[in-house]
Amino acid sequence: MTTYTHTADADVSADVLFHYLSDPRNLPRYFPQMTAAEPEGGESVHVEAEVHGHHVEGEAWVRPDESARRLEWGAEGPDDYHGKLRVDELAAGRSRITVALHSVREAHGGEVQEGLEQTVAALAQAAAADGDADQRR
Repeated sequence: MTTYTHTADADVSADVLFHYLSDPRNLPRYFPQMTAAEPEGGESVHVEAEVHGHHVEGEAWVRPDESARRLEWGAEGPDDYHGKLRVDELAAGRSRITVALHSVREAHGGEVQEGLEQTVAALAQAAAADGDADQRR
């Protein structure tokens, strides 16, 4: 099994960032391949994505722990894909997110690590934009 990790700082409070990430409906806003993510009750989420030119659908799970600002997720399949993240408060309005992805699939040329770094940057930016919009309402 291969594990990919990345840590980044974000210009958004830890509570706002975690709230944003714990709602699976936000996945398509920062995960480029994801086209839909709909909660189905409990931990279950129906997901749709475009992967290597193919439309795929499946069931995933999401387990948020709001008090610890931790989130675990995964999807059944041949790659045994799952991950976890943690959001920590740095200072007023700033946070740090640490993400770890686990898969039996090994990528060549660092494509998974690169994708992870791009996704973390996109989610931090999207959460900050949403947080700003909430404050203006």
